[in-house]
Amino acid sequence: MDTQTLWQTVLADLEIQVSKAVFKTLLSQTSLISFSSGVAEIGCSNPLLLNLIEKKYSHLIKTTLDQYTKVDTTLVFTAKSSLLKKSIDGPLFTLKYPSSPIQMQFSVKLNSDYTFETFAVSSSNQMAYAAATAVAKAPGTSYNPLFLYGGVGVGKTHLAQAIAHYILKGKPEAKLVYCTGEEFTNEIIEAIGSKTTTVFKKRYRHLDIFLIDDIQFIAGKNAVQEEFFHTFNSIHQTRGQIVLISDKPPEEINKLEDRLRSRFEGGLAIDIGPPDFELRCAILLIKAKQRSVELPLDLVKLLAANIENPRKLEGVLIRIITESQTRQIPIDHELVKTILGKTIKEVPPKNNSKPAEVMDKVAAHFNLKLSQLKSDKRDRLLSLPRQILYYILHVEIGLPLMEIGELLGGRDHTTIMHGVDKIRIAIGRDREVQRLVMEVKQQLSG
Repeated sequence: MDTQTLWQTVLADLEIQVSKAVFKTLLSQTSLISFSSGVAEIGCSNPLLLNLIEKKYSHLIKTTLDQYTKVDTTLVFTAKSSLLKKSIDGPLFTLKYPSSPIQMQFSVKLNSDYTFETFAVSSSNQMAYAAATAVAKAPGTSYNPLFLYGGVGVGKTHLAQAIAHYILKGKPEAKLVYCTGEEFTNEIIEAIGSKTTTVFKKRYRHLDIFLIDDIQFIAGKNAVQEEFFHTFNSIHQTRGQIVLISDKPPEEINKLEDRLRSRFEGGLAIDIGPPDFELRCAILLIKAKQRSVELPLDLVKLLAANIENPRKLEGVLIRIITESQTRQIPIDHELVKTILGKTIKEVPPKNNSKPAEVMDKVAAHFNLKLSQLKSDKRDRLLSLPRQILYYILHVEIGLPLMEIGELLGGRDHTTIMHGVDKIRIAIGRDREVQRLVMEVKQQLSG
């Protein structure tokens, strides 16, 4: 394993062991410069931060690093000028004004994995996903501002960056900035101290798209809220799109100015709930696929049943993959059990029927061929049986949406979820659908 991969693995583990603020402010700023003969050289561009990391978190870093290297490592902390950032974080764009052209360059700071294609959708985040895609396709017209809030690891940042990726892909010249509330605050303080507030204002007040994560961070900071108020108004008045991310709804953000609160509530505010079992399964399958790892479905279910926090789920997955690669052993039930510990919650199957059997029964019941159910035709003769098949496979057999999609010709999991939801609603309203579902279930039970 190369040093970069090793350090990314260690950082992913550290992220679930410390607070979000500590990780973002301190640990995420580090890099593994070299690792040789048990000596790990850890670098950071900021000497003050490096000193704090060494004093408070060296033991935690060493313990985590030892776990993956299987070596009693010695840590050496180095502040290197070559690691200093040469530009402000943000996308590249050019602003021109009548008096003189002002060139402002920013490096893109987006996670390449955070796209709509890699976002797992379920009932807990379906509305947020729909709103985010609407904003991405028509910035400044659908929901402005879009305010997404929820707990740790529910996908808020993923959706915000997915919007940015989508817009920049279709319009690379868009004046777009994605930053955190802390970064916005630090830039204001720096601009005031260096007397460059004019440049700061020109950067933010003429944006096409402004996405700000952890907006709650600016609450209680009067000068920051004042500047953000004017920035918000300037962008909104020119029909620029604003996306705000928070851990709580506007009305629950303490020390937030009323004039900002009213503007935050003036668009669409959506709560993203914690992921259910199904969504956790989908997240695991996506993360495993991103790392080119085939994770057996029974292990996916086992992990999803025992870990509810999505970030911890990804951290455990990384640990499993690393253990497998380092020790050259297969990813199996024994390895997963070892990492999860003694108190494991097993996942019993909902139904003993096999997916192939269910598909055959549904096709036969509606006098259809299996190829017709797998086809792309959308007439009612096929759509209703197909949706009932989705429902039986998902609700009765317990198959994840993504697996059902693969079984039926590579359909997207959002399509499967839509079909399942339609049948679930129809069962309570339509006696004919209720009868059809019951007949299929009776045939499966013998």
